[in-house]
Amino acid sequence: MSRREVKCVRQDRDGDITAIGNQSKLWSPVSKDQAIRHIERNLHSYYVNYNGNIVDVKVVREGLNKYLRTDPDNTLRNNLDELPNC
Repeated sequence: MSRREVKCVRQDRDGDITAIGNQSKLWSPVSKDQAIRHIERNLHSYYVNYNGNIVDVKVVREGLNKYLRTDPDNTLRNNLDELPNC
């Protein structure tokens, strides 16, 4: 399993994450659905370097939907939303 640093995201008009990426890496971008499969099947893990702290990207289920999110400080804030567009 490889560990991939996420430095940018793509969002739809509603602000939902549609892809994650890192402009300097060949694997980038990865769609949200691909990243979810990678994480759930332990193929790859993804993380964000947030203020010097390594924060894992996790799959969160809300009802029937699955989302990608980070939560470094146990708040409701999703730090993926703060990354630049890629």
